[in-house]
Amino acid sequence: MQNKKIMMLDGAFGTMLQSMGLEIGADPANWNIEQMEAVASIHMAYANAGAEMVLSNTFGVNRLKYHGKYEIKALVSAALKAARIEGVKTALDLGPTGKLLKPIGDLDFSTAVDAYAEVIQAAMASENVPDAIFIETMADAHELKAAIIAAKENSNLPIYATVALDERGKLLTGADIECVATLLEALDIEAYGFNCGLGPDKMLEYVERLAKISTKPIIVKPNAGLPRIENGSTRFDVEPSLFAEQVSKLVHAGASIVGGCCGTTPLHIQKTAELRLEKNNLPLPRKATAVSSGVQRVEFLQGSGIIIGERINPTGKKRLKEAYQKGDVAYILREAVSQVASGAKILDVNCGVAGLDESRVLPATISQVESVVSCPIQIDTSDVVALELALRQVNGKALVNSVNGKESSLKSVLPLVKKYGGVIVALCLDESGIPPTSQGRIDIAKKILAEGKRYGFGPEDFIFDALTLAVSADKQAAMVTLDTVRRLTSELGVNTMLGVSNVSFGLPQRPLLNNAMYSLAKAAGLSAAIANPLVIKDFVAEGTSDVLLGRDEGCQAWIERSTALAENTINLELDEDPTNKLKLAVVKGLIADAREAAEKLVQSGADVVSIIDECIVPSLEDVGKRFEVGTLYLPQLLMAADAAGAAFEVVRKNLKMSDATKASKRPIILATVKGDVHDIGKNIVRALLENYNFDVIDLGRDVAPERIVEASLANNAMLVGLSALMTTTVGAMAETIKLLKEAKFTGKTVVGGAVVTQEYADTIGANYYAADAMRTVRIASEISKNG
Repeated sequence: MQNKKIMMLDGAFGTMLQSMGLEIGADPANWNIEQMEAVASIHMAYANAGAEMVLSNTFGVNRLKYHGKYEIKALVSAALKAARIEGVKTALDLGPTGKLLKPIGDLDFSTAVDAYAEVIQAAMASENVPDAIFIETMADAHELKAAIIAAKENSNLPIYATVALDERGKLLTGADIECVATLLEALDIEAYGFNCGLGPDKMLEYVERLAKISTKPIIVKPNAGLPRIENGSTRFDVEPSLFAEQVSKLVHAGASIVGGCCGTTPLHIQKTAELRLEKNNLPLPRKATAVSSGVQRVEFLQGSGIIIGERINPTGKKRLKEAYQKGDVAYILREAVSQVASGAKILDVNCGVAGLDESRVLPATISQVESVVSCPIQIDTSDVVALELALRQVNGKALVNSVNGKESSLKSVLPLVKKYGGVIVALCLDESGIPPTSQGRIDIAKKILAEGKRYGFGPEDFIFDALTLAVSADKQAAMVTLDTVRRLTSELGVNTMLGVSNVSFGLPQRPLLNNAMYSLAKAAGLSAAIANPLVIKDFVAEGTSDVLLGRDEGCQAWIERSTALAENTINLELDEDPTNKLKLAVVKGLIADAREAAEKLVQSGADVVSIIDECIVPSLEDVGKRFEVGTLYLPQLLMAADAAGAAFEVVRKNLKMSDATKASKRPIILATVKGDVHDIGKNIVRALLENYNFDVIDLGRDVAPERIVEASLANNAMLVGLSALMTTTVGAMAETIKLLKEAKFTGKTVVGGAVVTQEYADTIGANYYAADAMRTVRIASEISKNG
């Protein structure tokens, strides 16, 4: 009989360490060796409170974050020894590295995997091998994928994962829970959910949303509310009994593994355990056919006709072949941006050019494309080595183009997709070629489904290509293809795809024929089309149907669609006006184009200050506003900043830099406070401020209050920005502001970070609270204007 009882986890560790004397800013991991008995007593307290699994004190232990006096192997071994309790499971706890992955950060995906692998290898080699691996507080889906791959490759332990949501229900880099779930379902881990960031009351909505799509147990580890200062100490406002009551609502909504994060104690866990909560066995949701990027999810539905942009495939494209051969990345990125602006929901990336090393070029091209667009990727290659490297590092769950009915194809591709996740494009052909009848193609589809089942794949893991042939060679070709689409949809219940442009090969007016084929196939149930989005206008077709069939009240949706299409359709290569090109390049994050346009403006004699004031800054402002309202994500915000930075560099070379040319005559000091080594947020703020032409002095991470005060006074800073991610370090933020006030600092202070709130900022006497990076820019601009 299935166990109806929920699984209890432990609660906060840093909170407990501080109550036992851990100094503000001190590294909790050092206690594994220096005060192992104290660490063990915390684990025991949680076990006695009802925890069935405790997490090791290794959250901050990895080579990218930890630079203390002990070796990682020794810290991990000691932590697992302290966490070993008879009858209670132990999980190796893995936290974020504190860095952003490329292309928006400076951390290689492989380096992130290696950093996590080192910790896992140390755990597997210890005398107390853990029962599971628990990856928590992740703010970036790409880094989460790196940690999971490391866990899979270095252990056979069950993997649990939780992400940290902000108040909008998104990760730092922009993914929502549906996007994260798409990736984690594909990676097939034990369970996943949320921790940190929010209290139990704020998590309810997101548990309800996740329960509608998750086929795995849902984890919740809420904070005990948010921190506040009381008598000089950090306190949380959700008491144990209220915490337990609110967690019970999360269980009713679908959670089945519960614990606590920041501010929770053994009493919070005890009160929750005493409720003897049982799982709410909700109906298992339908398994969706969906792919994701780092920030967006796209689901395939029969008849949806999603457009997959084909313009980054060199077949029949001389200019693209030249771009690959010459390393003209700017051209490739323009094609990516243009296709998405024209309605493509997914981009096909293929670099099959004679003489190119696909295993090197394909992953690099995908990473570059991901830097300027937020849509998912279709990996298109017949090179198995290139496919694995691309699947490994792609941000999200990709489409994989493709397999077919040949035994060699199935055996080489299916294991890779099983390991890394993906939706498989399956071509209805085999060793005998393309069957001339729809029945022949259906038979191959059945064979592929049967073979996929052996690897654990279901029908939802495939999209079948019914195959489009030229009607100029066979007048029955289109009808056979359309019949195959209909039968795949109705008889097998699977999603379908076509490369529609093949149908018109050798004929005039090809766009008209291609659009007609697309419309007929969509009516037959087509889920997706690989096509040129500048030719196949699904975006417009949907809008016109709504207008003509009376579904668009007052034609308002059509008006909005038309406006958006007019604004988004771009062709940078044909834009001869460098002013327009610079503005668009900054907004779209096209670094090379921004640099080139700025150079042309300077060479034409344009006033360099005007270039800044009328082109670069307004474009950044546009991006910033889109970010603030949630229509643009952090990766695109940072790439826009980089494009603006490239243009600024050109301008600065031709500008005699004086105080008047800076956004402010006084610099801005930034620092992550003592004991905190998470500098992602601070680095994002720095990048934006610098590209708004502010002079920034970055003191780094784990910075002592005295050093911040010294630098602020010595440089007569206009603004001091303090960042903290951990509840164990927010006290250092309060101490820094106290010392600045005592030193009669004349500038302003702004604080931010995952655990910081407006209330907390007010309590510690900060002048401003910044919920995100753009808010800091707004604050700096306001202070600068007011002198």
